[in-house]
Order: sequence, then structure tokens, then C-alpha cells
Amino acid sequence: MNEKLEEIVARVIAELKRDGITPPDEANLVPVPAGNGTGTSGDLVIDLPDPTVESERRRLRVDNPYDADGLRNLCATTTARIGIGRAGARPRTASLLLFQADHAVTQDAIYGIINEDTKEKQKLFTVHSRAADRSEYLLRPDLGRRLTDEAKAIIQERCIQQPDVQICIGDGLSAAAISNNLGDIYPVIEQGLSSAGLTLGTPFLIENCRVGIMNDVNTIVQAKVVLLLIGERPGLGIADAMSVYMGFDPQPGKSDADRDLICMITTHGGTNPLEAGAYVVEVVKRMIQHSASGVKLRALSGGED
Repeated sequence: MNEKLEEIVARVIAELKRDGITPPDEANLVPVPAGNGTGTSGDLVIDLPDPTVESERRRLRVDNPYDADGLRNLCATTTARIGIGRAGARPRTASLLLFQADHAVTQDAIYGIINEDTKEKQKLFTVHSRAADRSEYLLRPDLGRRLTDEAKAIIQERCIQQPDVQICIGDGLSAAAISNNLGDIYPVIEQGLSSAGLTLGTPFLIENCRVGIMNDVNTIVQAKVVLLLIGERPGLGIADAMSVYMGFDPQPGKSDADRDLICMITTHGGTNPLEAGAYVVEVVKRMIQHSASGVKLRALSGGED
């Protein structure tokens, strides 16, 4: 048994060395206390470096590359998983651990909830879509596009009617996107629209929200423009990206062709929230000027971005 364990440890250390990771010395090989079920003591546990830190995430793992500088430059241009090397037909241990860590982050984003501080700072009340819980939300996108009867009543009671712009926040597929970015982008949008002389509706949060819910919202508030700030589908590496969907007079039956969008809003390799907020304000001003959005807005404004 001990011989087999030593063989496994030797193989792991050899793979770590091939990956450019310095294996722990004897001081870091921690004995497992006796009574672990094997009847022996002295088994070893090896601590690996955190694969998510930037130095490990960007480490080149190809043995003896033909053009090391070229490969390094190529990897620097993308967040795609290239230059990771192979262990036979399998990914190397460090690459597999990084993949699993990133996948865990996406699961946290999808099943997470927006923190209470974010709601309180923007004075958001909460309503719900017809998706009863997260599992139903993922299986039934159509239910995420409709408000419950209770939500409609709350919006009717608490929201300003017929504003120029109604801002809604939706958790979407990443609660982290809202928690991490709303505090930066919301004040820019609010101040920019107010400075342009536009009236703002009462902001609120929609849980288990899909983009099409904008249409349902505007049957109640009757705003000229509706903005939906919503969490995007997380990717392996970036799980807190936000999108802003914008529509002029969204109503049932309107589709993505009637909306404008700015996506990948994040400080982690996307559009900075402050810059995105300023762009949203300019798009809204054009929507109000031309009484249109989406494809119609592009046609009327000559394709101006």
C-alpha cells in the first residue's frame, strides 16, 4: 500500500515539475495523524498553488515550445485556454483544477443572490417573475419574461407613471454582475439622464428575470424608454458581466430587433461600468429624439453607434 502511495506521489511531483510548479519541500509535506482508517501514520498531503491567481492562470504549460515568445504573445491576446499543455490524452492537473475552479464560480453566479447592500444603496424594492425558483427559471425561460400578478400590483402602486425613462434591475444569470457593477454604473446613468432633462421612474429589482420582461413592465408604467440592467450568462473566467437592454416603448410582441444593447460590462476585461453608463445615456437620448429603438433607430439615425 505504501509503495503504491509513494508511486502516486512521485508521479504527481513529476507532473508539477513539468508544469513549471515547484513542488513543496519536506517541511510542507504534512503527516496525516494515525487512525485515518489505514492503520498507519505518515501519509502525505501535498498543497498545490492556487490555480486562480493571475500568475498561475497565465502560466504557459507547453513543454519546450518551438517559439516560446510567440506563444507567450499569442496567449497575452486572449483569455481563451491555449498554451495549457497536455498529459497524454488528458489536461494537466493544474489546468483541470483551474477549469473546475472557474466552473464553480459560474455556479455561484447563477445560483447566487444580489447582496442586500446593493439593494439598499439604490433604494430598490423587489418583485418576481413567474418563475417560482431558480430551477424553474433555468428550465422555463418563458416564465422569466412575465411578471406575477402580485408583482404587477406592487409596480402599479409604487412606481411613477409615464416617466421618460424607467430603470429596472434583473438578476438574470449572474447575481454577481449586479452586486459588483450596479454601484458604479447606476449613478452615471441616473445623473446623465437627469442632466439631459429626462424624468426617471421608480427603480426596482426583478428576481428570476429574463430580458423580455421589459415588455410586461411597460404595460404598467408606460415609460417612453425602459432600461433593464441584467446579469449575463457567466463564462469560465468572467462571471460578473452585466448587460443593459434598452427599448423605446416596449410592449408585448416586441423582440430583440426592437432593442439596443451594451454587453460585457465588467472591470474584469470588459467595458468599464462608468464608460458603459455614459454610452447608455447617449443611446437613450437618441431613442427619445427619434421615438425608436433597435433596427428602426439605426435606420433613422443613419446607423450611428
